[in-house]
Amino acid sequence: MPDSTPPTDFSPDQFRRHGHAVVEWIADYLATIDDYPVLSPVQPGDIREALPARAPEAGEPLDRILADFDQLIVPGITHWNHPSFFAYFAISGSVPGILGEMLAAALNVNGMLWKASPSATELELTTMDWLRQLMGLSDDWFGHINDTASISTLLALAAAREAANLDIRQRGMAGRADLPALRLYTSAQSHSSVEKGALTLGFGQQNVIAIETDRDFRMRADRLAAAIASDRAAGHLPVAAVATIGTTSTTSIDPLRPIAELCQREGVWLHVDGAYGGAAAILPELRERLFDGIELADSLVVNPHKWLFTPVDISALYTRHPDILKRAFSLVPEYLVTAEQDEVVNLMDYGVQLGRRFRALKLWMVMRSFGAEGLRERLRHHIALAQRFAAWVDESAAWQRMAPTPLSTVCFRAAPPSLSAEAQDALNEQIMAAVNASGEAFLSHTKLNDRFTLRLAIGNIRTEARHVARAWALLNEALERLSVGALER
Repeated sequence: MPDSTPPTDFSPDQFRRHGHAVVEWIADYLATIDDYPVLSPVQPGDIREALPARAPEAGEPLDRILADFDQLIVPGITHWNHPSFFAYFAISGSVPGILGEMLAAALNVNGMLWKASPSATELELTTMDWLRQLMGLSDDWFGHINDTASISTLLALAAAREAANLDIRQRGMAGRADLPALRLYTSAQSHSSVEKGALTLGFGQQNVIAIETDRDFRMRADRLAAAIASDRAAGHLPVAAVATIGTTSTTSIDPLRPIAELCQREGVWLHVDGAYGGAAAILPELRERLFDGIELADSLVVNPHKWLFTPVDISALYTRHPDILKRAFSLVPEYLVTAEQDEVVNLMDYGVQLGRRFRALKLWMVMRSFGAEGLRERLRHHIALAQRFAAWVDESAAWQRMAPTPLSTVCFRAAPPSLSAEAQDALNEQIMAAVNASGEAFLSHTKLNDRFTLRLAIGNIRTEARHVARAWALLNEALERLSVGALER
C-alpha cells in the first residue's frame, strides 16, 4: 500500500520564508556591490576543496544551504554585475530583468510549441517585434530568441548553407564529389563564434576566409570582392559573409552598405553580428552609421544581455528569410504534431534545441520598466563615459589610444616614449594585472597590430562617472609604480 503522504516539494509557506530571505540577500547585494572585489581573488581549486566530494545522503536545511552560498560560493564569484566590471563586454542584470528571471523559473515552461505555452511563444514574438521597431528594422524581419550569439550565428550560417540549395539537409556533406568547398568570409576582427559555427557545420577551418581590415579595423569591401572572385575562379562556392557592428576587440563597425551590396550581387548570404553594437541602433543619432544597408542583409544577431540590461542569457536572431531558417531545421515527430500547427509559429522549428526557456519574459519586463527613452538614456550615458575616458587617454603623454571609440569601449595602452614597444607590452600586462588585483576594477586585453592593448568596456547599468574615474586613477597609479622598474630593466 503506497504511503498516504508521498514525498513532495517544500510548502508554499516554506518557499515564502526562504524566498523572502533570497530577495533580501539580492537587494543587499545590489545595494553594496561596490564593496565586493570585482575579480574573484580565489586560486584554482579553492572552491572545490571547500565543497564536499559527494552529494549529501540526507537533505539539509535551506538556511544552511543559503549560508554556504554566501560563505563558500560568493567568494569565488567574479562580479559581472559590478559597476567597475570593464572587461570583455560588460553585462548587467537590472532589477526588472532579475524579477523576470525569477518568474520564468517559477513558471518553468518549455516554449518548444505554441501549444506547450501560448504566452511563451506570443510574448517572444511580440518582444522581438518591439526590439525590431526600436532598432528601425522593417517589418519583413522575423525574430526569435536563443541563448547566446554563438548559437544565433550558428543558426544563421546553417540557413545560409540551406539557401545555397545544395541538398545538404537530405544528403549531408561527406563523400560527395559534386560538392565544392563552401567558403565563408569574415573580418579578421570578427568573433570566434563565426569560426566555431563553421567548424560545427562542416565548412572546415580552411574555408573560413579572414578578410583584411583597414586602419580602423573595419572589413575592406574591396578585399572581400577580390576573395569572392578568386574563390569562384578556383571552383569554390561562396556561401556566406559575416559583417560586424561592434567587433569584440575594438568595437569597429564594418561598412555595411558596400558589403551588403556586394553580397547581394554575388548571391552570398550576409549575416550581421551586432551582438554588442546592434543595441545602439535604438539611438536615432547612431542608427544610420550602424545600420546603413541593413535592409540588404539576410540575418542579424543582437544580444539584449550585453547592452540592454537583461540578465544573461538572451540573444535575438533576426532574419528576412524565416522560411529558409525553418527549412533548415524543422523536424516534427508524431508526438509533437498539434491541431493548430499550420496556424501558429512553433519556435522549435527555427533552431536546433527543442527545449526553450521563457527568456522573453525578462526582456519584456525590462523594456516596459525602462521604456524606449529610458534605455536610450542609459546607452547615451555609457557612450559619454567612454568618450570622456578616451579624451583622458588622448590628453596624456603617457598613454596612447589604439583604436577609434565609436561606442562605449576604449582600446588603449601605456606608451612611455622611453620604452621600446616590447617593453611597453610587458608594462601594460603588468598594469592590467595590478589593477585587476586591486579588486576595485576589472579590465581585459586584446592585441592590435600585434601590440598588447588594454580594453575598458562600459555597459553596466550601475556604472557611474566615479567608477570610470577610479579606474583611470588606478591605471595611472600602476603606471607610475611599475614604469620605474621597467626603466631600470
